[in-house]
Amino acid sequence: MAGGSCFWLTVLLFSSAPAAQMFQFTLMLDMAEVLLDNYCFPENLVGMKEAIRQANQSEEILHVADPQTLAAVLTAGVQGALNDPRLLVSYEPGGSPTETVDVPLPSPEMLMDLVQHSIKFEILQNNVGYLRIDHIFEEGVVKVVGPALVDKIWKYIVGTDALILDLRYSDSGKVSGIPFVISYFCDADHKIHIDSIYHRPSNSTQEVWTLPRLLGERYGKGKDVLVLISRNTRGVAEDVAYILKHLDRGLLVGERTAGGSLNIQKFRIGSSGFFITVPLSRSISPITGQSWEVNGVFPAVLVKADQALEKATSILAVRKAVPGVIRRVTELLGTYYSFVDHVPALARQVSKVAYSAVVSEQDLAAKLNYELQAVCEDPRLTIRVRSEPHVTPAHGPAEPPGDPGSLQHRYRVAILPGNIGYFRFDRFPDDSALPGLTPSLAGQVWEPIKGTDHLIIDLRFNTGGSSAAVSLLLSHFQEQAPEVLFFTVYNRLTNASTEFSTLPDPGGVSYGSQRGIYVLTSHRTATAAEEFAYLMQSLSRATVVGEITSGTLLHSRSFPIDSTNLLLTIPFINFLDNNGEYWLGGGVVPDAIVLAEEALEKAKDIIVFHAEVFKLVEDTGSLLKVHYAIPEVATSVSAVLSTKWLEGSYRSAVDYESLASQLTSDLKEISGDHRLHVFYSDAEPDVPEDQPVKIPSPEELSYIIHALFKVEVLPRNVGYLRFDMMTDAEIIKVIGPQLLEQVWNKLVNTDTLIIDMRYNIGGYSTAIPILCSYFFGSEPVRHLYTVFDRSTLSRSDIWTMPRVLGQRYASHKDIYILTSHITGSAAEAFTRAMRELNRATVVGEPTIGGALSVGTYRIANSNLYVSIPNQVVFSAVTGKVWSVSGAEPDVTVQANEALDVALGIIELRAKVPWIVRTAGKLVADNYAFAETGAGVAGQIAELVNQGKYSIINSEVELAQELSEDLQKLSGDKHLKVAHIPENSKDHIPGVVPMPIPPPEMFEDLIKFSFQTKVFENAIGYLRFDMFGDLELITQVSDLMVQHVWNKIANTTALIVDLRYNIGGPTSSIPALCSYFFDDGNPVLLDTIYSRSTDTTSELWTIPRVAGERYGSKRELILLTSNFTSGAAEEFVFVMKRLGRALVVGELTSGGCHPPQTYHVDDTSLYLTIPTVRSSSPEGVSWEGTGVAPHLEVPAGTALEKAKEILRSHLRIERGPGMDSHISVPGHSPRT
Repeated sequence: MAGGSCFWLTVLLFSSAPAAQMFQFTLMLDMAEVLLDNYCFPENLVGMKEAIRQANQSEEILHVADPQTLAAVLTAGVQGALNDPRLLVSYEPGGSPTETVDVPLPSPEMLMDLVQHSIKFEILQNNVGYLRIDHIFEEGVVKVVGPALVDKIWKYIVGTDALILDLRYSDSGKVSGIPFVISYFCDADHKIHIDSIYHRPSNSTQEVWTLPRLLGERYGKGKDVLVLISRNTRGVAEDVAYILKHLDRGLLVGERTAGGSLNIQKFRIGSSGFFITVPLSRSISPITGQSWEVNGVFPAVLVKADQALEKATSILAVRKAVPGVIRRVTELLGTYYSFVDHVPALARQVSKVAYSAVVSEQDLAAKLNYELQAVCEDPRLTIRVRSEPHVTPAHGPAEPPGDPGSLQHRYRVAILPGNIGYFRFDRFPDDSALPGLTPSLAGQVWEPIKGTDHLIIDLRFNTGGSSAAVSLLLSHFQEQAPEVLFFTVYNRLTNASTEFSTLPDPGGVSYGSQRGIYVLTSHRTATAAEEFAYLMQSLSRATVVGEITSGTLLHSRSFPIDSTNLLLTIPFINFLDNNGEYWLGGGVVPDAIVLAEEALEKAKDIIVFHAEVFKLVEDTGSLLKVHYAIPEVATSVSAVLSTKWLEGSYRSAVDYESLASQLTSDLKEISGDHRLHVFYSDAEPDVPEDQPVKIPSPEELSYIIHALFKVEVLPRNVGYLRFDMMTDAEIIKVIGPQLLEQVWNKLVNTDTLIIDMRYNIGGYSTAIPILCSYFFGSEPVRHLYTVFDRSTLSRSDIWTMPRVLGQRYASHKDIYILTSHITGSAAEAFTRAMRELNRATVVGEPTIGGALSVGTYRIANSNLYVSIPNQVVFSAVTGKVWSVSGAEPDVTVQANEALDVALGIIELRAKVPWIVRTAGKLVADNYAFAETGAGVAGQIAELVNQGKYSIINSEVELAQELSEDLQKLSGDKHLKVAHIPENSKDHIPGVVPMPIPPPEMFEDLIKFSFQTKVFENAIGYLRFDMFGDLELITQVSDLMVQHVWNKIANTTALIVDLRYNIGGPTSSIPALCSYFFDDGNPVLLDTIYSRSTDTTSELWTIPRVAGERYGSKRELILLTSNFTSGAAEEFVFVMKRLGRALVVGELTSGGCHPPQTYHVDDTSLYLTIPTVRSSSPEGVSWEGTGVAPHLEVPAGTALEKAKEILRSHLRIERGPGMDSHISVPGHSPRT
């Protein structure tokens, strides 16, 4: 890529030259030399010199006479090729290159004067510091003038509450000064790597870190820092801004910076008068891995440079106000918010707003809204920035006490054609006006419309008003009895709930609940008018027609937040409708959305349509009762549809399409059958069953077979058959010979068959018995399923066929059927039958749950049609109806993975006999009880021969079944198989060694793993929950003596608590036992038989132990539970058998010595086998049976019982020569 860039560079430079000149060529080579030695991106220059030579040989050298023009052309070429605007070629006859010269520092006085001209500071209002830096001074200067800067500037800045760092005019500086600036805004606790700077001339990289020590105090991390930048901010100042931004220590405000460089230098090109300016260094941020050079640093808040200071101060003012805003918001919510139970969570949530992330009042409002909605999801609760001074909305002038003469102007009543009443009013009356208006309304409104068949209520121009009249108006559209609850209002201001129901005497004639009401709305419809429209709709009492209403409710109040332009709107009323749902504002969505001016005509059209609805609903129920496959369900559904119509549920249907959608939803919900469907169609739909089966011509046969069937023989002689439609039996009979030749004969001799039904949506069920018959023997014929046909009221048993054309697929061969969520109808029935009769393993997704036969019927001579399943299928196995939810596969995977999974199962099943026999051999060769192991291996092999594992679908399933069989046959729960996937194989017990902790952790690990106490009467207590390996214990023996044993070694008696001990390695048992026997008198603890080595070894106490022995004379009690296992049981068994301890508690778990784990062939199965057992002379063992305590008590009371025993024993007065041991049944220690 880099070489290519250089080639195009030379082409750009030379492409327009008519002839080559040596000067230009030499100039090119010299410029390349300068770039190669000094340019900070050397990787972009690979091949540059060679590209120049090749260009020269091709005589495409640029010939430009004017040197200034040549410089401009060279600049354009090099910048374009390297995409770096910092590269500049100039022609300066008599000029000289810039050189880096070490200049001695000026005197301290001169330096201080220079600093004072480059740094300015001021303390602004609200204790905001302002620090302007126009040059970043190098390390040497800082060391000289640092104390004076701290004394004259920084000590004042550090006491401010926030800081504005102004770098808008900073265009120069030194890299060595960067850490001094950055460190004042970082903690001293740890150094931070803030930059890496590559320097090309020295080919070295310098890492820049924060400083651990500084003059003066650091600026607290909790204080805001805002950095002002502009297009003039350049070089080192850009790096400072970039670092502060990505350390999240400064918010950048202003313009994008210049995109300069840390170190840029001008070089003479050869000995000519041409010069090239080259960036020598580049910055790569260790925080982001990127650089600010060329592109510049982007501000978080983009404003013009001259407005940046003003913007920064406004940001700080907003941030300073945030705590007060949050406090005020919390107070207002606690006082007014109607969902009282949400207030604590809201208060916690708004307190999460990060002050340092706020950049404006709009930003603060957005963040507060986000936090509020995260808790309550209440769109009424909002906070916004107001643009106008807050004015509490007035409720408008009150209605006159009752002026009947004005009624005709305010309430318009008319009788439209078709006996349709029309009632318009544009405002709801106030409470005080209701008593006087009610009698007048009765005569002038309700009386004229009482005899109409339908009523249109026009609220398009109604701006609302008081809610008091809503329940009065609603009452006119209900029956007087029984009482109907309209809505409930909770008012937080009064802390009271009020229920609104039908009024006993609303005044005038009631319109009742049966006639149609049509409410017209517009975007102007507001407050009480919206409430009325919403309630009429939710009560299923009206059809709403028009536009979405305004969403303006009088349920909320707005509060200005002091000292800000924020306005908090809080709902203090909760409106609960008759369905128990809260109305959280928002406009009312009409059932028919049309423009307001079209609403009246639309309402008239809906009235005409509604005249048909009852007949349509009734006929839908009748069709169900006649045709639906399950009569009792059809009767129930029909009754519910009629009830829904009576309740007004279909008033929201405004045309055939919406009625079809609602009927479909109701049918599916009531019946639980997703196949029921109502749809609209202008033309009568085709019914495939009514069309005669067309027998294909011989010319069509080859095309049909090629199109419908895909046949393939996969590796391992696996047949693959895909067909995407179930064709009719008559066609199958005709094309049978061709099917045999072109499809079946290619598959019948395979060892396994995969039938792919993932894309088969069904077809003719008559094909099912023919297809199934090929997979069963001729005798006996098999019952596949039974079909009940509602249209003929007949039951048909479907059987396999005794005779088929061609060869059957051997019944011992495995079949796999692949399914998807679109597998339906006859394809689904075939899949179900094969699975239920255990003839196939189904892999894929649950099927669609379709029907064998669906009838389509016209509803009441309309353009609505209903699809009704008219057949139901009964299982041949269970006798129950097949579920409409689809066939569940044996192995559920995504459809696109089904083929691979099936092939994996085939491969696994081929290996299962070998896997099981390998497991049996491992048991026979390694199980601690040899005779039992050999018997188990023989019985497992016999199970394989009987086909016990022939339908295994995964290694997980095989592990489970094999474990159950091994444990059942051996009687040993520790003989088991586990499936351990590849990503968990670093945690295999017995195969992967346990990691040894580092030595520095040993002390803490010991303190955590062992609990010691000394009870009353100097009774010691020791609890540990796992046995460790002897090698590890030996390494830490001194620490264990120090932190554990010395605390209990001098007690008068000891309780060892093993109730929670899960066992572990047994190698440490001799060492532990040795502490409880006397020195110089070896004791035989146990005899251990190892099957893997076929040897028997003796466990003896050891001659030396770390620390002092407890000896054999002091009392010892061991606590056990049914959780005590493994090595802990071996220790209890030994100490009990030797009569050295009293065992108190519960029978132990009956574990085993640590088992060995064996990998089974090339699988992810691991077999755990107990290979070691105790072999005491008495022939007694604890493996599998557990150790019974001397004194059996519940584990929870064992400790108190042990303390009681010891206290009682220690109170006995002991005489000379008296035996001081607790009486423990058992044997005396043997030597």
